[in-house]
Amino acid sequence: MGKFEVKTRKNGEFQFNLKAGNGQVILSSEGYTTKANCLNGIESVKKNAQDDSKFDRKTSTNGKHYFNLKATNGQIIGSSEMYESASGMENGIESVKKNAPDATVEEIA
Repeated sequence: MGKFEVKTRKNGEFQFNLKAGNGQVILSSEGYTTKANCLNGIESVKKNAQDDSKFDRKTSTNGKHYFNLKATNGQIIGSSEMYESASGMENGIESVKKNAPDATVEEIA
């Protein structure tokens, strides 16, 4: 089962990572100024992860593949790592769909 890890960055902002059951990070957030906003971001991921149209599939300038998960308002709520192949990226999207809805939330010191 997946989990969201909430941590505080060195600059005081809050960030979450969604980890798959194997511990691999499959989605990372931007920085949030408050913990409440970060937790709202997690709820938005849980809600939007089931909708394939919310995943924005991209190719970077170096040819690697990645995706962004967008909220209903079009704002990016999470980004993936870089993948060597499009199929790897699709596997990452499927992992987010599978893990996000029931993932637990943990705060990391």
